Amino acid sequence: MLKNAISAYPDDLWHSETKFFYLSYHTVIFLDYYLTIPARDFLPALPYTITPEIELPSGAVDDVIPNEYYSKQAMLSYLLSIRAKGKELITHAPAHKLSARWIDEADIHLHGLCPSIVVNYTVLEILFYNLRHVQHHVAQLNLLLRQKTGAAPDWISLAED
Repeated sequence: MLKNAISAYPDDLWHSETKFFYLSYHTVIFLDYYLTIPARDFLPALPYTITPEIELPSGAVDDVIPNEYYSKQAMLSYLLSIRAKGKELITHAPAHKLSARWIDEADIHLHGLCPSIVVNYTVLEILFYNLRHVQHHVAQLNLLLRQKTGAAPDWISLAED
């Protein structure tokens, strides 16, 4: 559904309506981060900088600001690789890995991305958190789509292979 929302956003608005871009980036970068185990190995394909609040650009969702204004295609390509990463983790993780702590204490501040709410989550808990986080932001993206274009992608009840 995230892919469909990003794909549906008109190209001419991608560069002029920054809220949709920043919200898409936020969702994609955190999706990747929460699927990275161990978290210290996180290396985003679309790099960012943690920016002080007083320097945040208009439309920014948080302080995780992309290093450039990435194209829609770059965002979709990154999302495709993250999807493969997630599928691999979900289908091949042994039970002991799912019950292990998601992030080591020493790595919590390493990337500037770890909110305090998730620091003690197991891998299974971070997977559920990640799913809810993506759903939350896809709903926001679909609202923005409806406001700008009058339409949004349909609900997807079954994932593609």
